[in-house]
Amino acid sequence: MLLSLLRSGGDIDITQIIIQIFACAFVVFCTAPVHEFAHAFIAYKLGDGTAKLKGRLTINPFAHINWFGALMILLVGFGYAEPVPVNVRNVKMKNKKVGMALIALAGPLSNLLMAFISMLFMVLTVKFFDMDNLFAFSAYLFFQIVTLININLAVFNLIPVPPLDGSRILFAVLPTKYYFTIMKYERYISLAIMLLLFTGILSEPLSMLTAKVYEFFASILINIL
Repeated sequence: MLLSLLRSGGDIDITQIIIQIFACAFVVFCTAPVHEFAHAFIAYKLGDGTAKLKGRLTINPFAHINWFGALMILLVGFGYAEPVPVNVRNVKMKNKKVGMALIALAGPLSNLLMAFISMLFMVLTVKFFDMDNLFAFSAYLFFQIVTLININLAVFNLIPVPPLDGSRILFAVLPTKYYFTIMKYERYISLAIMLLLFTGILSEPLSMLTAKVYEFFASILINIL
């Protein structure tokens, strides 16, 4: 995102920077809350009201925002909101690990859905408007960035390491003793992930995965429209 744009060198397009900032703000305040709400909603439906009691069963962005995670979205395109609290013991499923996996999966799936919807608007903009028009091009770029960030968030959160959603999905297949052994190092793993993102070591392979999902969504919409 912004860091990669600044690292690219050459003339900096102020218009593109402004659109990126607005797109990132839209994700932070409008789509990232949906990700956390999805976790809270599925947890509630499965019998765990912890998130509801904590005021997290809402799309109000200020109930979910994590300012450092928001800054990461702006700078590197990968980030997070405040994690929703879940008590797996309250889940009314015989297999609680599967219940936890479903709760965890809800967030990334919501991002993929929002990415698809955003790409739909992007494709419609190209279809019905002249791209030589500054407003139309700006709208196209806005929807493109929103699409990419939402796919980024889905891909990023599916990494099977704590504290990301992928670790909760891994919990469904990993023996409990091994899972909690890994969880002991959650803080150190989190710091390592942030360092790898800011240096570009991790963001590059994740961006490749994002590109594959982006191309897949584009092929669907182009065939439909």
